[in-house]
Amino acid sequence: MKKILLSLVITWITTFFIKAQNVEADQLIGVWEPSHGKARIKIEKIGEKYYGKIVWLREPIDPVTNQPKVDKNNPDESMRQVPLKGYRILKDFQYGGKGEWIDGTIYDPENGNTYSCVIKMRDENTLDIRGYIGVKALGRTDVWTRVAVKKKD
Repeated sequence: MKKILLSLVITWITTFFIKAQNVEADQLIGVWEPSHGKARIKIEKIGEKYYGKIVWLREPIDPVTNQPKVDKNNPDESMRQVPLKGYRILKDFQYGGKGEWIDGTIYDPENGNTYSCVIKMRDENTLDIRGYIGVKALGRTDVWTRVAVKKKD
């Protein structure tokens, strides 16, 4: 009987811990605006990872072509006609604990480069997005601000 009770208590504690960690990890979900204000990025959870796509552009139409802006700087020529709106620029982030998402990448459509990236939450409405090559010290941090709160289920 004691073993069954102990097993139930351990299961309950484990379940509580996992749910609490998921709630903390899901704080990243929402719509965010980079410091330049040219776009808004919707971060969502797909499976156990986090991804972000462009959902709004300050200037969605290319003034030269009078068409929606495309990923003209992509190193893959076949991707250069893909519209920027809807383009996934954050990929494969996993929650590392303590308000940090790791092991992801960020794509910069202004130069066509993809960087390793870490996301740190300063507070519930502010992110530090650090893109880097090789070593975190060799990178740049941008501050993103929440513009929409995720819907509660």
